[in-house]
Amino acid sequence: MAATTEISSEWTAIAKLLRPQGRRGELLAEPLTDLPDFFAGLTTNTRVLTLASTDTPPPGASTVTLESHFFPTGKNAGRIVLKLSGCDSISAAEALAGQQLLLPNSALPALDPDTFFVRDLLGCTLYDSGLAIGTIVDLEFATAPDGRTRLPDAAPLLAVQLLTSPDADPVLVPFIRTWLETVDLPTRRIVMHLPPGLLDSK
Repeated sequence: MAATTEISSEWTAIAKLLRPQGRRGELLAEPLTDLPDFFAGLTTNTRVLTLASTDTPPPGASTVTLESHFFPTGKNAGRIVLKLSGCDSISAAEALAGQQLLLPNSALPALDPDTFFVRDLLGCTLYDSGLAIGTIVDLEFATAPDGRTRLPDAAPLLAVQLLTSPDADPVLVPFIRTWLETVDLPTRRIVMHLPPGLLDSK
C-alpha cells in the first residue's frame, strides 16, 4: 500500500526539474510519486505535461510531452532523468530548472486498489477501532541514508495531530495494511487497529 503524488485542487505535481543531465537536453528531476511505473505510463500514452513554478499553472503555461526517462544510480539514485519534447540542449534544460511538471487531475492514471493520493489522506480523521484519535496532517516516507531514496518495503508514515495533544508535534503512525480496516474518503474517515501501547509512548 503506497500513498503517492502531492496534488493541489486541480493539478498534480509529478516531478520537480533540477538541472541539466546530459548534452541533449536531458534533465535531472525529483520525482513526486513513489509509483515505479508512473513515468513509463506517461511516455507510452503521450500525456501532455504543463510546466509551472507553482502547483497551479498560470494561463498560457508551456506544455511538453515526455519522450523518455531513466532512473540513475550512484549519487543520483532516487531521482529520475527526463527527456522532454522541445528541450534539446544544455541551455534549454538550464532554462527549465526549478520548474515543476504538472498534470491535470482529470488526466491522472487510475490507481491500483489500496493506493491513495497524499491529498486524499490529508485532513482525514484517524480512528483506532471506534475511537477518533486525531487528524492526518502530513505523510512521510522512510528513506535510505542519502535522504532521497525511498525504501520500497517500508510503510508510509501518517503524521497525526492527536486530539488529546493539539499543541504537541504530530505522531507518526505506520500506514500498514494489516492494521488497516477501512478508508472512507467521502466521509474523511480512516479506521485502523493499532497495537496496544503504540500511542502511549508518543
